Parts: sequence; structure tokens; C-alpha cells
Amino acid sequence: MEVSARFMTLLGHQLAQFADRPELSSLVVYLALPRADGKPGLIPVGQWPSEVRALPAVAFPAVEEDPSLLLPSAERRWFPLRRHRILLGALRVETTQLPWPPSLTSRLQAVAHCLTEALLLDHEQQRLERRLELQSQQLRLLVHQLRNPLAALRTFGQLLKRRLEGDAPNRSLVEGLLAEERLLNRYVDAIDSLDQPPSLGPGAADPRPLLLPPALSSGEPQPLQERLEPLLMRAAATASLQGRSWSGPERRPEWRGDSAAVAEILANLLENAFRYSPEGAAVGLHCQQGEGDPEGNPAGLSLCVWDGGPAIGAGERQAIFERGVRGERSQGRSGSGLGLALARELARNLGGELRLVQPPSALDPSLPPEGNAFCLELPPALPSA
Repeated sequence: MEVSARFMTLLGHQLAQFADRPELSSLVVYLALPRADGKPGLIPVGQWPSEVRALPAVAFPAVEEDPSLLLPSAERRWFPLRRHRILLGALRVETTQLPWPPSLTSRLQAVAHCLTEALLLDHEQQRLERRLELQSQQLRLLVHQLRNPLAALRTFGQLLKRRLEGDAPNRSLVEGLLAEERLLNRYVDAIDSLDQPPSLGPGAADPRPLLLPPALSSGEPQPLQERLEPLLMRAAATASLQGRSWSGPERRPEWRGDSAAVAEILANLLENAFRYSPEGAAVGLHCQQGEGDPEGNPAGLSLCVWDGGPAIGAGERQAIFERGVRGERSQGRSGSGLGLALARELARNLGGELRLVQPPSALDPSLPPEGNAFCLELPPALPSA
């Protein structure tokens, strides 16, 4: 494995600090690298003094090419660049003055330790870069291949929709399929955008934790209704397949803002409700618009996904919002324990909050007297452009 230019720069600085020791005739750093014949060997990669760098192969050959280097010599010392049992290289020091001062030995040992750590970091960085490049290539390939079946789904869906002209119930199902296909395309675009190289340099901003890929949001305030309708259609279809009751909002909420983030939160909450509540338990979405304050400022919006299953235990009510924590209801089912944690982070990024309310009837007497309601509280809507 070759070393990077940064390691070579560090190596030069480490060796040059011995210019104050006239008794040292040379320092040579070898790395354990494959030779031209493929066999392992100690190959010189740097030396001091620098005047001989023009002919490194002549001035400092590989250890295997100069048997005299392996013979004992009072004027020569070897400092291994070693991590546990793995030999990464060696530092060879030649002197014209004996005995060796203890202070010089300690100083050389410190340099050898520094070079060992730098070499380990260099190797690790190169390994990660190769792995990242491979993952990037695979990601680009997968994104490219995903677009083909998505395009086919869109084509078949449009043809089916045309054939169902006049069949409103079935036509609405196809419209739901097409809406989901558009959402999948946005996800594919978002995945594709993650492959962009990060900005580096003194002026680069620190990366923010990834909550929602930028490609899923236009950056401009959008009406929530446009993102909410496909979710409601999906929820109604899921409830029908599972044979359970679904209660959607009587009126669609009027709210503008980062509707993509709100839709992601609601999608997570609805998925949890359908996946983890017992079979037959009702599920619904309750919307409550605030009344504003006396000064005429607009009020926020509360969107609550509720289920009529057993209440989440008191010992879990806060823990389930932490990353990787899964409640008792999720035992034996697939999942990562990230949905609620990401949903709460997104909510707070919006200036809102996500909280658990029990029972749902605490929100509205018409809701079940037992169960759970996850309430997304949003700040006032942003004005229209």
C-alpha cells in the first residue's frame, strides 16, 4: 500500500528536526511493502539528510538488497514501527559518535511512535476512501437501476387509470399508486443527491445531522394538503387490508411551511400505528387548528395520529423517543427504533414538538377512551409568497 503525500510531509518534518544533531550521519524510514517480485520487504520511503534524495535507490537501498544492514553495528540502531505483532516499517539511524546519549534514544523512540500512529491513520484513511468509493459506485448503480422499474410502474399506472375512466373507486386507487410512485422518485432523487462530495477547506460549513435529505424539500413553504392527501389514501387502504377502522380528519388542515418534513413525520407515526397496534384496533388522524392570540397572530396546528390499542407503559413513554429504543409492543416485529427519534428531531427543527398523549379522548371526547396519540404540534403557518 502506498503512503499519502500528507504522510510524506509529516515524515520530512519529523526527520528534519534532527538537524541539530551533527553526530547523526543519516536517518532512513522503511515501510513494510511488497517488492517488485511480490515478496514483502522493507522499502525506503524517506531519509535525512535530504541532499541524497536525488538518488534514493542508490543511497538507501531496500534492506534485502544490502546484507550489511542486517549485521550488528554499534553505530547503527533500528527503531521498529510496530503495532502489536504487525511490523509496519522501521527507522534506521546511523551515528558517528558513541556512546548513544539516552536523550537521543528517547527522542528517536518518540519519532518512531509518531510515525507509527501516522502510518496507521494513513492506512485507515485509504481503506475508508476505497470503501467509500465502492459504496458510491454501488449507490450510483442502484439509483440508475431503480429508475427503470419506477418508470415502468408510472407507465402501467397511467394506462390502467385511462382504462378505468368512469370507475371512480378503482380509479382513486390507481391515483394513489401514482402518488406513491412520485414519492419514490423523490426518494431516489434524494439518495442520488447524497453522493455529492462534501465541501472541504477553511470556509466549509460543519455538516448538519441528516434528518431529511435536501432533495425531498423545495426550501419554499408549501401547502400541507398536497403532501397529506397521499398519506390519507395510503392509510385508508392499509386499514381496509387489515380489516380495521380508520378515521381521517373531517377537514383538511390549512397550513403552509416545510410540508415535506411534516409528511415524513406523519408517515412514520401512521406506519407505527398500523404496525404495532393490535389487530382490529382503530387508527386515525385528528387535526386541531388553534385559535390564535388576541393580537391576531396566527395559531399553530396539532396533528395527532392515534390508535385504540393498549396504552404504552409509563416506563417507556419517554424512552421510545430515543434512538434505537423499541417499546414492548414492537418486540418480535421488524424495525430499527429510529422512527420516533427522527420524527421528534424533525418536529423540533420545524419549531414544533412531538409528544405522547394518553388516552386519545384527552384530545377530543369523540376519540377512544384508551390507547395512544402521538401529537405533532406545529408553529403558525408561513404566509403565502
